[in-house]
Amino acid sequence: MKLIIQIPCFNEAGTLAIALSALPREVPGFDKVEWLIIDDGCTDNTVEVAKANGVDHVVRHTRNQGLARGFMNGLQACLEQGADVIVNTDADNQYNADDIPLLTQPILERRADIVVGARPIQTIEHFSPIKKLLQKLGSWVVRVASKTDIPDAPSGFRAISRAAARRLVVFSDYTYTLETIIQAGQKNMAITSVPIRVNGDLRPSRLVKSIPSYIQRSIVTIIRVFVIYRPFRFFGTIGVTLFGIGFLIGLRFLYKWLTSEFGYDGHIQSLILASSLMIIGFHTILVAFVADLLSANRKLLEEVRALTLESRDQPR
Repeated sequence: MKLIIQIPCFNEAGTLAIALSALPREVPGFDKVEWLIIDDGCTDNTVEVAKANGVDHVVRHTRNQGLARGFMNGLQACLEQGADVIVNTDADNQYNADDIPLLTQPILERRADIVVGARPIQTIEHFSPIKKLLQKLGSWVVRVASKTDIPDAPSGFRAISRAAARRLVVFSDYTYTLETIIQAGQKNMAITSVPIRVNGDLRPSRLVKSIPSYIQRSIVTIIRVFVIYRPFRFFGTIGVTLFGIGFLIGLRFLYKWLTSEFGYDGHIQSLILASSLMIIGFHTILVAFVADLLSANRKLLEEVRALTLESRDQPR
C-alpha cells in the first residue's frame, strides 16, 4: 500500500519547509509514504525548498492555474505514481500533520472513499466572525446539495482512495473543496469526516484576500454548486416562483374584471406584469429540463472517464 501526500503550492517558499518538516514518512497501514507538491506557476524558490526537504515528486505548471486545477493535476500525478490513498494538505501548515493517520484509517478499514478533516472552526482565533459564518453556510449548502453530513466542507485536509480519485472532476478554478464533496454524494461514494487539529496562522489566506472578495466568491461558488449539481431544482424553483407570482396577479386582475359592474378597464399594468412573469417563469421551467438533461450527460461523461482511468490500472 502506498500513500502519497500532496501539497498544492503557489509561492510557498516561506512556509513550505515548516509544513514538510511535520509530514510523516511512516503511517500505519502503508508500506510506503511519498510526498508530492504541485508547483502552480511559482515565481520564488518553492521547488528548490521542496527538493531540499525531501519531496519525491514535483508537478509543474508553467503558469498559475488556480488551486482547483492544481488539486486535480496533483491527483492525476498521484494516480500515475501508483498511490493507493492520497492525502491533500496545505503548504501553510494550517493542518496538524500528526492527524494524517486519523484521515487514512477509515479508508484502510474500507468504511470510506473520502475522509474530510473537520476543523474546530469556532475556536480558531484568526477566523473572523464573517468567515466562520460563511464556513457554516457553505457547509450547509454542500450538505443539502450532496445529501452528506460533512460539518466542515471547505476543509482542504482530506484523504482520498484511489477509486475515488479516478472519479472526481472539478469544474471550478477557485476551489475544489465543495465540488468534490457534492460529487462524492451524487456518485454514492462513502464519505465521512473526522475531527482534526490545526496549527497557528503562518500567513494570511490566499483565498481570502479581503472579506468582500471572500463573500463574493463564496456566493458565486454556492450558486454555481446548485446550478451544476442541482440544475432542475435551481431553475425549477425560480421558474415556478415567477410563474406563480404572475398567476396570482393575473387572478387578481380577473377577479376585479368579473366583479366590476361596468367592466374593469383599470390597472392594465397588472395584466402586462402577470403575462410577463408567467412567460418568463414558463421559459425558466423549460431551461430547468434542458439543464437537467445536460447534467445527466455530464455524469455519463464522468463515468466514461473513470472507467478509462480504471482500465489503465488493469494488468495487460
